[in-house]
Amino acid sequence: MTSTARAAGAADHATLPEHLGHVVFIAAAAAMGGFLFGYDSAVINGAVEAIRSRYGIGSGTLAQVIAIALIGCAVGAAYAGRIADRIGRIRCMQIASVLFVVSAVGSALPFALWELALWRIIGGFAIGMASVIGPAYIAEVSPPAYRGRLASFQQAAIVLGIAVSQLVNWGILNAAHGDQRGHLIGLEAWQVMLGVMVIPAALYGLLSFAIPESPRYLLGVGRDKDARDVLADVEGEGTDLDARVREIRTAMRREHKASFRDLLGSRFGFLPIVWIGIGLSAFQQLVGINVAFYYSSTLWQSVGINPSSSFFYSFTTSIVNIIGTVIAMIFVDRIGRRPLALIGSAGMAVALALEAWAFSSKHGDTLPDTQGTVALIAAHCFVLFFALSWGVVVWVFLGEMFPNRIRAAALGVAASAQWIANWAITASFPSLADWNLSGTYVIYCCFAFLSIPFVLKFVKETKGKALEEMG
Repeated sequence: MTSTARAAGAADHATLPEHLGHVVFIAAAAAMGGFLFGYDSAVINGAVEAIRSRYGIGSGTLAQVIAIALIGCAVGAAYAGRIADRIGRIRCMQIASVLFVVSAVGSALPFALWELALWRIIGGFAIGMASVIGPAYIAEVSPPAYRGRLASFQQAAIVLGIAVSQLVNWGILNAAHGDQRGHLIGLEAWQVMLGVMVIPAALYGLLSFAIPESPRYLLGVGRDKDARDVLADVEGEGTDLDARVREIRTAMRREHKASFRDLLGSRFGFLPIVWIGIGLSAFQQLVGINVAFYYSSTLWQSVGINPSSSFFYSFTTSIVNIIGTVIAMIFVDRIGRRPLALIGSAGMAVALALEAWAFSSKHGDTLPDTQGTVALIAAHCFVLFFALSWGVVVWVFLGEMFPNRIRAAALGVAASAQWIANWAITASFPSLADWNLSGTYVIYCCFAFLSIPFVLKFVKETKGKALEEMG
């Protein structure tokens, strides 16, 4: 740690009682983008069967409507950084808020299936923006001594958004007497589910007016006085502002804007470390985790569970997701990234194998009682093992494993691979489930099992290593 960083940390500690509450508010407000990321990603779970019924579509078309938002996610994530550098982090948040509102209103009031797909793409663009801007902004405004803990707000907000969306869906379904197409306030229940997102989206926009612009952005556009005011506000009046400004400027000058060409190797296209990052991203999605968040209500209804109970199980799965995420946050720096990943892979493989066995006993639209119980328990265990390992660890790895000179570009490629794998799983599940539900889970189980030798052979531990050590 540099003397400047130590001084900043000491000053931060000395002014903790006065300033920490304000800094926490700023980080929490920015993390509302993560909440909407999770909420918008998962809220569609409650509308899947109603959309199928409303528009009379098959599994293939349904899957494309559900998965099409991921196209918007990829585009939003790709351009968010450039937008934020041009007009500022706060303006970028406000644009994302508007897009979330527009998407929610449009998705709740579609005139046709193609229009619903269009609004989902727009919502996906907002998700992609939020996934990039939230973590970047929090890192830039957080005092050095508390940056790690405040950065965890984003991931916590995502899993909380997933859980709240499932709770809201369950409440709306019960209000509609268990009918996803039952009428509430002049709309069908599924439309209300998608429209409720207007509330947190509007709150996100309002909060963005109550937090300061990033000092890093302000320095970049020559607003030095404003940057110093923000630094004094979040780090305390006792902070050596001249030293902090010099530190930020030095870091900005040293940054290397890596291009795609920098990632290319002499064999197999990319450098080996880039392929490892792509592999981590792909395995994270290919185990089928987003089936649990996009299709769980449909899945449980397909094996004979009534809609109200299926929505409740989706909510309890989201609570398990939160618990697992907290476990990962506690242990990722204690026992290391690789051990957590291996524990998660083994646990997911066993849970998915049990689900495959349970679904193999499906007769018509029902499961025998024993297999039904096993399927429910295994599904919750699967989400738990994912959340306490790959859900968090992959992002930690991707932030640490690449050399400084290619980190930003390599992270972008790995994140793109994650969106592509997410799309592949999301778009294929309905058709695969129609083909053979048990066989589908065997495929996911195989990916979970294969992730074990992948980690053992290719992935190096990054715990305790400085970013400059990554070669």
